[in-house]
Amino acid sequence: MQRGMLGQWHVGVAGGETVRAFIPAPLPPNPPLVFDPPRQQRLEQALLALGRLDAIAALLPEPDIFLYAYVRQEAVLSSQIEGTQSSLSDLLLFELDEAPGVPFDDVVEVSNYVAALEHGMARLAEGFPLCNRLIRELHEKLLARGRGAGKAPGEFRTTQNWIGGTRPGNAVFVPPPQEVARFMADLERFLHDPAGPGALVKAALAHVHFESIHPFLDGNGRIGRLLIGFILHHDGVLRQPLLYLSLFFKQHRAEYYRQLDAVRFTGDWETWLDFFLKGVTLTAQDAVQTAHELLALFAADRARILPLGRAAANALRIFDVLRHRPVANIKLMAARAGVSFATAARAVEALQELGIVREITGRARERVFVYGGYLDLLGRVGASS
Repeated sequence: MQRGMLGQWHVGVAGGETVRAFIPAPLPPNPPLVFDPPRQQRLEQALLALGRLDAIAALLPEPDIFLYAYVRQEAVLSSQIEGTQSSLSDLLLFELDEAPGVPFDDVVEVSNYVAALEHGMARLAEGFPLCNRLIRELHEKLLARGRGAGKAPGEFRTTQNWIGGTRPGNAVFVPPPQEVARFMADLERFLHDPAGPGALVKAALAHVHFESIHPFLDGNGRIGRLLIGFILHHDGVLRQPLLYLSLFFKQHRAEYYRQLDAVRFTGDWETWLDFFLKGVTLTAQDAVQTAHELLALFAADRARILPLGRAAANALRIFDVLRHRPVANIKLMAARAGVSFATAARAVEALQELGIVREITGRARERVFVYGGYLDLLGRVGASS
């Protein structure tokens, strides 16, 4: 449904030139969303897919393994949308305190995203509400180091920003020039309105509204994508904020931006919701499949280790470390497995001969090993774009 422009233009001066900034209308949409039978069916399919994702996460024998990997792959994909070149292995090397093979600021941005995501998960787990204070905390973590450190981490902007172009005058989109805190307060009230829509529709609406406000000088896209999973987690749809739409948005980037503009300038929330629900369904289904494939990989590789005889016990200890931390050096593996350095080295050699791990530095000392099948599996998820 096209409701006409959902908001109004603010004509002002920025950088010595006249600029038209967009002031979004408050949520929920007026008139209300239309749920015809096909759209209702899409909503039910998305909720069913989320239910299966939540179930598989709860049934995994070690859900922290899946969460660890999935969070980091999401950090890589979300940051790649913003132009970074880091891969999952770059991030894991960085977390191991090894020098990454990409620009330092790129991998720092991805690492910051992980820190923001994990901070949000911890805060919600302790009962902290999903509110503007938490959103600012996430932003502070996101911009703690690297390129964004000088762009008011954790603070709503007080100056004009823009999307596309070199200045507000030639930008593709210019968000509100002022009263950002008021717009964000309205969004917070919408998130907690008991008469509002269900969590999934709420997340779809809130994402567009957040991106239209663009409340920070930098990092709005990444925070806006994080917000989707946190809404679903906060409202009890997912026990862990495991729905990350970055890959879907990356795959359909032009359509994503077209849909955002269609909401803003024609009021077509329904077409955006259809697009969003498709992304939720596909993303949740892919996450469930990835979880099953990881379990199958672990079982198959464990079966390959068992015939090693007396060497199998220590090899399995090192294998367990690699399931939790798929990029590691022998010192780390020995410490986590509770064995000597020499014992860990022999076990790693056995795993190399089986083709389960591979060395990635080419050095004779201070070598780093990766659980190849694990990273290859997650790499296929990100490469499908």
